[in-house]
Amino acid sequence: MNNKIIYFFLVLLLLSCSKNEITTDTLQTYITQKSHLAKDEVIACAASDKNNTDVSYIFYYPILGATNIQYFETESVNSDKNDFTLYNKVSLEKEDVFNGYLQRFVRESKNEVWSIVTYESNNKLHISNPIRLKNSSKPTEWSTSVSIDTSTPLMPKFSWGDGKVKENAIYFQVVTNSDNDLLSGTYTYDKWFQYYKTGNVVLNVTRDNPPILIKNKEYHFTMMGVSEDNWVNLVIQKQFIGK
Repeated sequence: MNNKIIYFFLVLLLLSCSKNEITTDTLQTYITQKSHLAKDEVIACAASDKNNTDVSYIFYYPILGATNIQYFETESVNSDKNDFTLYNKVSLEKEDVFNGYLQRFVRESKNEVWSIVTYESNNKLHISNPIRLKNSSKPTEWSTSVSIDTSTPLMPKFSWGDGKVKENAIYFQVVTNSDNDLLSGTYTYDKWFQYYKTGNVVLNVTRDNPPILIKNKEYHFTMMGVSEDNWVNLVIQKQFIGK
């Protein structure tokens, strides 16, 4: 095999590297390049797949007009989560959640790391808090165990327990219609939420006034129990009928 053929195959090998391969771009480099932008936050967390713990989903809330959405991660969980020079940009597939109201990166790896999501909007650079992936050590529990109190017409109250891992710091609740359109998205410190009362809501990502539920119509409830390091310990999904 002559040198030209060897060179040709080496080029092919380099071009065929996985789209998930870590680049040399670090989060700190990116932040420095965007130093002229004001800083803001990204609401984000991560969970492992229901059936395959090698797959993790990094969920984030993209505000309207978000652009240049990127994902960064460290080499391991032993890295300093606050040192942005240790986060490398990784190209991952993105998927819509709740018909695009939320989105998520799809990551396939056993390796546990710290991760961060960024995007730009309205002359701001949005950066999430570090997210600790625990897909191997504490895989997400997926459940249907939720109590639904329908004693107040068309204003169901959802109550739940913590599941196997008792490390949840906050709870994210979503109510969707049968087409998977998000009607409300709220966070509480309490293990209950009533549609649509916001007395115990500490963070609200609902953009429009939620519609009044319709009797005998199908709806869906989703709850994520999130730890302080933004790992989702528990996901509850339950269909219910307006009453």
